[in-house]
Amino acid sequence: MASFSQGAETPLIRPPIAPGIVPLPLMMLTIGGIFLGTLAISRFSLKIGVPAILGVLLFGLLINPSVTLFSHDTILRLQVLSLSILLFNAGLETDIRSIRGFLEYGIILAVGGVIISSLMLGLIIWFVASPDAGGIQLGFRQVPVAVAMLIAACLGSTDAGATMNVLQLVEGAIPRRLAALVQFESSVNDPTGILFLGLVIGLTTLEGASGGQQVVVEQLQTFLQKIGSGLLIGVCVSYLGRFSLNRLVRESNQLLILGIAVALISYGVAELMGGSGFISAYVAGLMLRNHTYSNERITPEALQQTLLPFNNMTEITVFLIFGLSVHPLELLPALPEGIVVALAMMLVARPVSVLLLQRFSPFTWRDSFLVSWCGLRGAVPLALSFEMVDAIPRVRGIDPAAVPSLVQNAGGIVFCVVVINLLVQGLTLPHVARWLRLSEGAPSAP
Repeated sequence: MASFSQGAETPLIRPPIAPGIVPLPLMMLTIGGIFLGTLAISRFSLKIGVPAILGVLLFGLLINPSVTLFSHDTILRLQVLSLSILLFNAGLETDIRSIRGFLEYGIILAVGGVIISSLMLGLIIWFVASPDAGGIQLGFRQVPVAVAMLIAACLGSTDAGATMNVLQLVEGAIPRRLAALVQFESSVNDPTGILFLGLVIGLTTLEGASGGQQVVVEQLQTFLQKIGSGLLIGVCVSYLGRFSLNRLVRESNQLLILGIAVALISYGVAELMGGSGFISAYVAGLMLRNHTYSNERITPEALQQTLLPFNNMTEITVFLIFGLSVHPLELLPALPEGIVVALAMMLVARPVSVLLLQRFSPFTWRDSFLVSWCGLRGAVPLALSFEMVDAIPRVRGIDPAAVPSLVQNAGGIVFCVVVINLLVQGLTLPHVARWLRLSEGAPSAP
């Protein structure tokens, strides 16, 4: 993966400072002070009703140093590590029992919703974006359709942590079954979004294929192979975790070590064997959560609670590093396009994708309206944007002269959309939940 700076005269991601210039004690002091500042920012963010991670992201952007403290390779490794931990924890949070009666709809919404909303958003970006994706220009054949689809695929998944964080402000305003659906959908659509981006990258950057049909067939085969291998390896690693919970772990303070170990092993084994490490990590967490264990004190629920602070730290790290690494002034060209894409995602792509699947839903139209407004974007789109900008120079048929501006503006669009989405929906979601009066109306499900 490459940074937003590939081929650009003014890079969006700054080059790292030369090793040895910043003394280690000063670096530790700086990083410690920044993380301490995130606590104050998180508290302030919750008071005004927006997700804490948005405050962390803007905080990193505000204190943006003249040089980044992390090299690009370090950032990429941290992103992969963070995503594997986040997806493992998402699996641990997926209690199948809590969604009994609408499991099928939850899966359809999580998988189908990502695909439908991403395709719709990609078509909208293709229609409104200028050739360099740095402005508004109506009409097709402007920005390359492959780049438009890459941007949209980055924005496919929602953030369970951010959504539930905001919904805590209106606890009791929505039925528990509906809250369980929102959390389940947000957890499952993360690996779906990651795989869909991988499929789009494969279809748009594959070289040497003899024809378009062969490209599609080969990439679908790879896509299914990654899913199948990831599922199988995740299940196998979950039995290792289950054995460890039953036989090896005797104290609750060992659960953090176990959780991190299982998450990293599931990702590493799957990637080495050609599968999807992120699917494997999610499935390992999902299987661990929904097993029964001999030790009543050491359970998946206890493992989840033990991992929760580490998971929060991981999510904060993703947002903070991104905010520290981005040139604030270089986001300005992508701002108009970012606003349009954010509005299209919130008002068109996300609601339509939910409503098109309403026929499979046991919930009412009012419930589905709230679900459509719970599509907050978070750490996953930001992390995937690094993979997206790396793929743009390899898109088949793209003009090499247009690559620098496309790379810079595509990354800026994703950044702007995440910020606008968290700000607008984060501020309005509690009011929408109260306005719908779901807890006072008819039951959420027949």
